[in-house]
Amino acid sequence: MAELPKGESRKWTLEKIEIDGMADVESGAKERYAKKKVNSIMKRNQVHDCGPYMDSSPSSVNRGIMGLRFLDRTTTGKEEEAWQAIENRFHQNSVNGMLFKDKFGDCIGMGDSKEFAGELFEALARRRNIVTENGINIKQARVFWEDMTNHDLDTRLQIFFDMCDKNGDGKLSEDEVKEVLVMSASANKLSRFKQDAANYASLIMEELDPDNKGYIEMWQLEALLRGMVASNEKDKKPHKKTETLARTMIPKEYRTPMSKLVSKNTENFYENWRRIWVLIFWTSITISLFSWKFYQYKQKAAFRVMGYCLCFAKAASETIKFNMALVLLPVCRRTLTKLRETFLGTIIPFDDNINFHKIIALEIFLASILHILMHLSCNFVRLASCPKDEFVAIFGRAFHYHQPTYSDLLGNTVGKTGIMMIVLMTFSFTLATHSFRKNVVKLQGPFRHLAGFNSFWYAHHLLAFVYIMLIVHGHFVVLTREWYKKTTWMYVAMPMLAYTSERILAIYDDNYEVDILNAVVYTGNVLALYMSKPPGFKYKSGMYLFVKCPDISSFEWHPFSITSAPNDDYLSIHVRTLGDWTTELKNYFTKACGRSTQRRGGNRMRMETRGYSEIDEDQFPIIVIKGPYGAPAQNYKKYDILLLIGLGIGATPFISIIKDIVNNEPVRKGGEKKGPERAYFYWVTREQGALDWFEGVMDDIAEYDHNHLIEMHNYLSSVYEEGDARSALIAMVQSLQRAKNGVDVVSDSRIHTHFARPNWRKVFTHLVDAHPSTRIGVFCCGNPTITKPLKKLCHEFTMNSSSRFHFHKENF
Repeated sequence: MAELPKGESRKWTLEKIEIDGMADVESGAKERYAKKKVNSIMKRNQVHDCGPYMDSSPSSVNRGIMGLRFLDRTTTGKEEEAWQAIENRFHQNSVNGMLFKDKFGDCIGMGDSKEFAGELFEALARRRNIVTENGINIKQARVFWEDMTNHDLDTRLQIFFDMCDKNGDGKLSEDEVKEVLVMSASANKLSRFKQDAANYASLIMEELDPDNKGYIEMWQLEALLRGMVASNEKDKKPHKKTETLARTMIPKEYRTPMSKLVSKNTENFYENWRRIWVLIFWTSITISLFSWKFYQYKQKAAFRVMGYCLCFAKAASETIKFNMALVLLPVCRRTLTKLRETFLGTIIPFDDNINFHKIIALEIFLASILHILMHLSCNFVRLASCPKDEFVAIFGRAFHYHQPTYSDLLGNTVGKTGIMMIVLMTFSFTLATHSFRKNVVKLQGPFRHLAGFNSFWYAHHLLAFVYIMLIVHGHFVVLTREWYKKTTWMYVAMPMLAYTSERILAIYDDNYEVDILNAVVYTGNVLALYMSKPPGFKYKSGMYLFVKCPDISSFEWHPFSITSAPNDDYLSIHVRTLGDWTTELKNYFTKACGRSTQRRGGNRMRMETRGYSEIDEDQFPIIVIKGPYGAPAQNYKKYDILLLIGLGIGATPFISIIKDIVNNEPVRKGGEKKGPERAYFYWVTREQGALDWFEGVMDDIAEYDHNHLIEMHNYLSSVYEEGDARSALIAMVQSLQRAKNGVDVVSDSRIHTHFARPNWRKVFTHLVDAHPSTRIGVFCCGNPTITKPLKKLCHEFTMNSSSRFHFHKENF
């Protein structure tokens, strides 16, 4: 096996296939192949309804399950249930009881890989000597399914070989290998791999055809695949021992059901006590204000006319005033960034500021509904229909002895401001919901502009008018005459001043117009900006900043994680083009980048600036930043071990953390601990093009991480998982290329790219085995759908192991 390049860190544990070690596999492969060739000829002469050959040896079954499969999860003991689903789809896609080649993929669950399914259809037909011109019937489909799900690896390997060997001569030429590689690349959405299929076919022939015969045989393909399976089995054996050992280290308070229940609730309270006490404190104040106002108006004379409707309306309005003041505080980012560094950061969950902001807004919404309903459906009606004598005695002075009608009550200052506030608040709250803010709702015509972040951002600024009208509304309230009892302005004055001051200071004090040192536009719709670092701009890894481009919009600010380390002499961010603003930003820099396109690692393409001084400044957009602002990830240093999980562009908050850990390695050598002992970084993306912008980060870390503190795992979810026949040849090429020069064919870096998505339970099990009795910080950024299962795993493994997992979700 070829050696890796010098300087490569041992932490990048590349799963190399030891070609020399395959000699043991090959010695038996040739003998099996001779027997198999005879069996194959016999099978092709059998009748159609004869069952497939079955090898009942346990070792063969185990190897077959992990080695190669055509269908997902069929070896589970519930094969008949799996066949029932295929049978149902057969009847849905068949015509007069016959299933044709173009519908075979839909029938067996390969609807997104129809080209591959078509080749598999023909190979199975050739194997059984079935003429498929008029399709296949349900009985023949059952035979095909049994062949594909056979537990014997030899049987499925023969089918796979038959797919490649279209002329049936028992030999694979380089052109046939290339054709299957192209088909596999298409099924796995690997466009660049498809372009290089000829080179990878040559690589396979070079390794498996050392005698230059111009073809490879079945036993050689089998030797490579069995070598990969043997390597996987070897890696998994010690895992079971450590898993058993980890179970013996479970603390005694988790060993019985009752003690586990008590301990679980205790752990939950310990983990969430800051959230709990804040919510209890806030709820207590809200309920107290509601109860106090309710009781106060129950004692007033107006209660005799309007009854409990008046009490509910006034009690709700008191909580609205309090929460309208409080809702501003969680969005004072600058203040919160400073407070989280004080002792308050230990008792107040500043990372949940946005969630708390939403909870308060929900209370305002519910209290407003109650306030409106009580007035419109009860109080106004009773006041307008009140007997004249009773009205004069109770309300005469307040209304200047003129009894208003229902319309008069709606048309006065209090009524008008109330209606206007409700309209603006409803509009703003609606656009702030997830469906509108994330552009999930697809509106038509001119209404399409109401969905998206920009609509949410601008609509929220309309609430400034709500606060003004709220003060006016409270000032002209009818039933309260004394100015010092009109408390609306007392509630909101200080929070409004604090929020306004922060916004003004942010405009003038923390705005930095930066120089662009370098800009890179990657093919995966990612823009990397390297900017000058303003004097005095200090930040911690995990923080973020806001970016404005006046050439696009003078008002829009967008948050981006800082991807440079604190001790770097520059600032960097990575921008994924997801909306109008980011698309415009990318287009500006695409024009400013050099016309010549740089090529990296074969077909990896990017456009890069040649340096700021060589660019025409008139064509270069102005970039203004403000910040930095605190985020959950900045507290990573308090944990012993880190598990960093980034989905797509969600990797950006953790790049700075990884760089910071690597840069601080000399400090660790001196004996002083200033951070985690080790970090595991899992990055999941569904686009091969996304690997472009991350390639440089991976290689840089591999070069400078001399103490092996970082362990990186890349996952490309568009590729079918290891063992799937659709990715089998891609995995072979990946292993051969990695063994030859230490470079991954998918990411074009020294980091191995796994297929499909991670098995998070195995990831957590490995951490427990490797790091017992440690505090593990789990930081996640990306699609919110993964948050719940990861949080659940953190709780589960905290309860069932000696390690403690603390989950954090990145929020902007």
